Amino acid sequence: MTIDAPLIQQAAASAAGAQQYPKGALYVVATPIGNLADLTLRAIHALALADAVACEDTRVTAPLLRHLGLDKPLIALHEHNEVQAAQSVIERLGRGERIAYASDAGTPAVSDPGARLVAAVRTAGHRVLPLPGASSVTTALSAAGDTQGQGFRFVGFLSSKAAERAAQLRELAERPETTVLFEAPHRIAALATAMAQAMPARQLSLCRELTKQFEHIENLSAAALPDWLAADTHRMRGEFVLVLHALPAAIDTGSAVATDSDRLLRTLLAALPLKQAVALTAEASGAPRNALYERALLLKAHEEDGGAPV
Repeated sequence: MTIDAPLIQQAAASAAGAQQYPKGALYVVATPIGNLADLTLRAIHALALADAVACEDTRVTAPLLRHLGLDKPLIALHEHNEVQAAQSVIERLGRGERIAYASDAGTPAVSDPGARLVAAVRTAGHRVLPLPGASSVTTALSAAGDTQGQGFRFVGFLSSKAAERAAQLRELAERPETTVLFEAPHRIAALATAMAQAMPARQLSLCRELTKQFEHIENLSAAALPDWLAADTHRMRGEFVLVLHALPAAIDTGSAVATDSDRLLRTLLAALPLKQAVALTAEASGAPRNALYERALLLKAHEEDGGAPV
């Protein structure tokens, strides 16, 4: 990508330069999660002002700075040296320097290093200024269409060990709120299989390569996820964010209306496609369509598994 670096820096200074940028402060800078155009003008201006840039990986941050026409001293600060490297940052802050911190992509300290650095800098009495920007968590949530969600829980990466991951998924299956997970391409198939077993009826949004050229967002049930991935090997490439949709408000199973709607739903599922059965049941009973849809998925999953009635 070719950009006019001086022009970009001038635009950034014009848009963001009026704000104060105190010396002896740490600037926590959100960087793009895949699309360079998502870097804010304020972030560019702060990076231009910085005396040095601490970063998770110099091999990632150096090219970003070059794109912007910036040449800054780099301080490697990652999960393996964060405590020690934080002291170097604090020393420089004590000399009145402005230090920026950037993780590899997105907002630092959200699944990435940065939290220990921020805590140490605050303890030492220096200011921390957050510069908001790209985050794969909020990007995925904004495109998930989770109409039942009221807030969310961020989990990030689950355990790479099968038994521990299965236990984590069983616990997540019982939680009603929207949940955001991360996964790497070499582990997505194993996670999909485990999710299909732990929560087959749960609706989710699989977000792949967010903001990049081959971005893809797919809404489907956990039960359908393994086959969807296996249908095209390209679907298992890239970085993944998975949004587990919130569970819909439960139908009052103690009411006569709920009992009748459940009976009608079972009858229609035996003869009609799932969506049509749900639509007709909702129209006839007045029960919430989303709750009926979750119930229908659960009934179908148990029927296919030969499970006990639910």
